[in-house]
Amino acid sequence: MSEKNREGKRTARERLAVEREKQKSAEKRRRALIVGASVVCVLGLAAVIGVIAANSGKEKGAAKAGPVVAPSGAQGKDSLAIPVGKDGAKSTLTVWEDFRCPACQAFETVYRPTLHELTDAGKLRIEYHLVTLIDGNLGGSGSRRAAGAAACAQDAGKFRDYHDVLYRNQPKETDDAFSSDAKLIELAGKVPGLDTAAFRKCVNDGTHTSWVDKSNKAFQAGGFTGTPTVLLGGKNIYEDRTMTPAKLKQMVEEANKG
Repeated sequence: MSEKNREGKRTARERLAVEREKQKSAEKRRRALIVGASVVCVLGLAAVIGVIAANSGKEKGAAKAGPVVAPSGAQGKDSLAIPVGKDGAKSTLTVWEDFRCPACQAFETVYRPTLHELTDAGKLRIEYHLVTLIDGNLGGSGSRRAAGAAACAQDAGKFRDYHDVLYRNQPKETDDAFSSDAKLIELAGKVPGLDTAAFRKCVNDGTHTSWVDKSNKAFQAGGFTGTPTVLLGGKNIYEDRTMTPAKLKQMVEEANKG
């Protein structure tokens, strides 16, 4: 082999070695950027959580604390459940919900006809637990005030109708319209017989506010991660991707046969 050929091969190997080093350096930089970006995302999330916590703290501090007054007919542990349907029904659906929560509205919209049918037939009993998750996440007091107003509607025997009206008129998640007592009273006008002096006083006085706070604490203590949490026989059926109103109806009717 000539000296010229040997020199050419050596030069090619050197170029290849240099190229490999470049690739290694580029890969190291790429990994560093990925790690760096991940750290920024985590720190950004921590900052958001900090802001949320601060807002939540301000809201709680600004709210008036009063005695825990459960709405009329509330049942369960610490009287934190608002029942809909007959006590003797063989199936009980437990629902943890937030009136500002879009997913809760979606659930109610899809399942409402079936839930009404089953409760009216005495086959299903629903226990509603009211939560203020969105207030804690986004700030404001709409979840809390709406829940308190719904509890006032329970006092008047109009919970289910007012509950449905709130979801039909739910503002955008970032719009804290339900923090206005005037708005909540205005919506009561859509439920025949609800807009009374007693209901208005209950809403304006925040009669059930501390009860709502206690309900939210029970939600947190229960280890639930989001709303709606919908339990049938202890199982969260909202997490079941195969669940439909028809399937829920079948499950309840089978329980009634047994």
